[in-house]
Amino acid sequence: MSMSPRWLYLHGFASGPASAKGVALAEHYARKGIHLERLNLRQPSLERLSLGAMMRTVREALGGERDRAVVFGSSLGGLTACRVAEEDARVCALVLLAPALRASEQMRRNVGEEGLRQWRESGWWGTRDHAEKRDTRVHFEFIRELDASEARGDGWPDVRVPTLLIHGRQDTTTDIRYSREWARDQRHVRLVEVDDGHELVASLGRIAAEADDFLRSFLGSPAGQ
Repeated sequence: MSMSPRWLYLHGFASGPASAKGVALAEHYARKGIHLERLNLRQPSLERLSLGAMMRTVREALGGERDRAVVFGSSLGGLTACRVAEEDARVCALVLLAPALRASEQMRRNVGEEGLRQWRESGWWGTRDHAEKRDTRVHFEFIRELDASEARGDGWPDVRVPTLLIHGRQDTTTDIRYSREWARDQRHVRLVEVDDGHELVASLGRIAAEADDFLRSFLGSPAGQ
C-alpha cells in the first residue's frame, strides 16, 4: 500500500464528475503527478438522490481500512465530505468549496414556502440537471433525509480534520454566513472568502493555490492509486 493518500473530488447538487471545477482541479493535480478521482454522486440517481447513498459511494472510494484520503467537496459534495469525515477516520483533510452546510435549511430558503408546499404535496421538485443539460426532478424524500441528518447533534458537521473552506461572498445558493458561523472558533478550519458566486469559476486559480498551500504536507510524493 502506498503511504500517500487517495485524492477524491465530490461534485455538487445536479452536477457530475465532469463539472468545470472538478476537471480543472484534476488537471492541476495531474501536472503534479497526483490523480484526483472525480466520483459520481448522482446516487442512486438524481431523481432518487440520497445522502446515505452518496456517503456510501465516498466510503467505498476511500479504499481499504489502512488507506487515507484528501477529499475535495463542492456544495452538496462538501456537505457529503463533512458527513463522511465525521464518521470515517480515513479522511485526513478536507477542501470545501461553498459547502451546503445545513442543506435542508438552505434548500427551504431557496425553494420558498410555496415551492416547498408543492414539493411536499406532489412528492417532486423540478430542477435543472446541470451535468446533462436538461430539466429533471428530485423526490421529496431527499429533503426528509437531510432533515434527519441535521436533527442529530446540533445540525452542524462535527469535523476534526484540517479543513480549508473557500466561499464566495456573492453566493446566493449556499449563503456564506453558514460557512462563517461553522468556521468560527474552530482552529482546524481555515475560511478563505473570495469575491465570487456559487460556482467559483472566477476563483479556480485562487482555489488551486490555496489548496496547494494548505495540502503541502501531502504534496511531497505522488499519490498512488
